[in-house]
Amino acid sequence: MTQAVFHAFTDPRITAVLDDIARDARHDDDVMRRAYETAAAWPAPPTPEEAAELCAEAALPVHPQVGTLLYQLVRGARPQLVVEFGTSFGASTLYLAAAVRDNGTGRVVGSELHRGKARRAGAHLERAGLLDVVEIRTGDAREELSDLPGPIGLLLLDGWKELYLPVLRVVEPALADGALIVSDNLPMLPEEFVAYVREPANGYLSQRLPLGDGIELSVRTRPRPTGEGA
Repeated sequence: MTQAVFHAFTDPRITAVLDDIARDARHDDDVMRRAYETAAAWPAPPTPEEAAELCAEAALPVHPQVGTLLYQLVRGARPQLVVEFGTSFGASTLYLAAAVRDNGTGRVVGSELHRGKARRAGAHLERAGLLDVVEIRTGDAREELSDLPGPIGLLLLDGWKELYLPVLRVVEPALADGALIVSDNLPMLPEEFVAYVREPANGYLSQRLPLGDGIELSVRTRPRPTGEGA
């Protein structure tokens, strides 16, 4: 049974674009199956660039439950800078940007490896009337997000799973104390990433939330200096 899409807001421009992305996503299973079959025949695992090309027609939108949480978190925390790794067609960006707009302050910086997807996301944001609060950087997120001035109040990780930890480490110096990190697709995440954010000594308080197919919600805390007593 097809579930009705719940939206966190009533702006018809935004809901229309989200509905269009949801319709595009109906073909995602076929696109991803072909991508996996193609990659399986290669002598080595695909690079992120190769994987992005194989999945260029997959919308891969954030689950509406997760999108609603993103909107809630941004509205509540009122971060001045929201950063997204893995923009794709821009569904999650719409939730983030709508919250920034409704707060009346802040901006969103997204990153997308595939240029075609970045252009498509930009068009979606323009249709929704949200492009003025968003910057989409195209290329390797480890480079594109390395010069953010911070402080980053919310970080969404929703791109190539093996890059979650490298991207987190790149932006870590710019994370605000108390910054929120939402990591989507928890069952697919590398064990080393989950272990990293669940280790208090690394400066995070983290737990699983049963939204969508599972997310990891982490809060950036100040690591205790070495040698400091309890």
